[in-house]
Amino acid sequence: MRAEETMLLVRDILSRGRYEREIDEVRTMKDDERAESPTPADPELHVPFELVEPAEFGSPLVFSSPHSGDIYPASFLASSRLDISSLRRSEDAHVHDLFALAPTHGAPLLKAHFPRAFLDLNREPYELDPRMFEDALPDFANTRSLRVAAGLGTIPRVVADAREIYSGRLRVADALHRIDSLHKPYHAALRALMERARRRFGVALLVDCHSMPSNVAKESFSGREKRKPDFVLGDRFGASCSADVVDAIETRLRQWGYHVQRNRPYAGGYITEHYGKPGAGWHAVQIEISRNLYMNEADLRRSVDFDLLASRLGEIVRLLTQLVGPREQRAAAE
Repeated sequence: MRAEETMLLVRDILSRGRYEREIDEVRTMKDDERAESPTPADPELHVPFELVEPAEFGSPLVFSSPHSGDIYPASFLASSRLDISSLRRSEDAHVHDLFALAPTHGAPLLKAHFPRAFLDLNREPYELDPRMFEDALPDFANTRSLRVAAGLGTIPRVVADAREIYSGRLRVADALHRIDSLHKPYHAALRALMERARRRFGVALLVDCHSMPSNVAKESFSGREKRKPDFVLGDRFGASCSADVVDAIETRLRQWGYHVQRNRPYAGGYITEHYGKPGAGWHAVQIEISRNLYMNEADLRRSVDFDLLASRLGEIVRLLTQLVGPREQRAAAE
């Protein structure tokens, strides 16, 4: 989708006011304290995300890559005490390209252009740490979540290795503007894609695409080999997605020899929790991929195994389309 078409989609969604209930409270703030329109948080982010649509919409699947953005605004870099190499340790580098075959199977792929260190889409809109700001946060901000306590709120305080990002405190108005111009449009677009799939097929399946460091902590399982996972599938311990879907992904990955874990150490964040409503026909599963499967973690360059993994993930897309699409289409037609 061309940049101008993406922005038209964003503006159309925003014009219909399709936000969560708590976001409506922002409208009560004074004009000089909030952005009135989705103007960019930084000139480099005039197109905050990209929607890659299939040539023919033929699948109830929706793919999202919220953490693979690699456009680091100059103003953000200037405000950080870290260099860009350190900031990129939080980035799910290349993940959107690993799932690039999704549109060829009829499914849209939504991918952020901005980095997770700048704003984290896998958080509530207002998970904000008061220690980061020079002025008071609004009353509706969630300042007490475990993610905020860890420094990993909507505007992160630290990168993946727990190093502080900023050299000074931020203005609340600037943080709210990032949320207005980045978080809200992305989730409005994602919600619209899920609703479209649900209307067309009777069901929608969101695949939330992420990567993880290869040195994630080993999990101990009685009677099983202790081994670092190649993949972690998160379904909120069965609450966000049909077990048939997760079973199918795990079975195929194991057939290829990968070590797969469920929900440990990643059960899914805000996206999986928010969009995983099986009773309403919305399913969501998070896929975490060990970075050493496809890239050099030191310099973020793709390895010789990248194409093989991308091809196999394309096979996962095809498998899920066959599993979910035809069955649900028949049910919707009855």
